[in-house]
Amino acid sequence: MTTPFDQVIDEIKARRFHNHRKEEHSDALSLGILKDLIGTCESLRVDIESGAIRYWLNVPIPGKDERELDLLIGGAREDDKNSPDLEKIRVCIENKSVVTAHRNRTTRYTDLSEVMKAVHAAREEAVLVATVLIGIAQKVLNVPDRIKPTFQKSPKKFQTKILPRLSSGDTRLWKEFPLAVSNNRPNDPKTTVKKFRGLPTRKPGHTHVLGYDFVLLVPAFIDNVNPPYLARENGLGIDIDADYQAMIAQICKAYTARWHL
Repeated sequence: MTTPFDQVIDEIKARRFHNHRKEEHSDALSLGILKDLIGTCESLRVDIESGAIRYWLNVPIPGKDERELDLLIGGAREDDKNSPDLEKIRVCIENKSVVTAHRNRTTRYTDLSEVMKAVHAAREEAVLVATVLIGIAQKVLNVPDRIKPTFQKSPKKFQTKILPRLSSGDTRLWKEFPLAVSNNRPNDPKTTVKKFRGLPTRKPGHTHVLGYDFVLLVPAFIDNVNPPYLARENGLGIDIDADYQAMIAQICKAYTARWHL
């Protein structure tokens, strides 16, 4: 089957490298998940088509850290129909990735914890979901931070001489840019999976409990040298397709139970 994560991989292939600084995969994931929800969840589809709810991408939330919520589905403000009312949130989906450096897992975990608290404070009943793209490559060519900046005075050279070689299988890149190589330890993916499986979750109907309704972990091979792919065969005990379908089903079940029963 095809998931929005497959679309993200296709976008990385087309762009030639993964920009971990911008987390450009987030919008594509959010819209792909929304499309699947509308296509399979009748109660949510009816509410969107009737105008009872809308969706927004990258919504700022109050706080000193200037955090944004990747995808919000819910009601608009009374005084501004183009802006969401956080007290009318029905679904919130937050997307993160730990690809280049697994040492960033703690920061991403903290990000998801803070989002969880903010959404729960705004509306306990909101269906809250997190997705995390987890890199399994043992080394990654850090293009955004280490390679692209060295071509600031000659961007055309980067576009013509380097970019076409990225994600193509040209292993000479490792030796040409040794200072751009970020190394991960063999056990890092398992440690990262364990970390995010520690995010609080809650049982259906326990909306008073602080926690996510679903946490989806998706392993992927992304090193910016070889072609990227979703790691459907992995040693992490993750079935990407089954887990994705379970997430879509859980969102629909919770949505229907909270606003249509």
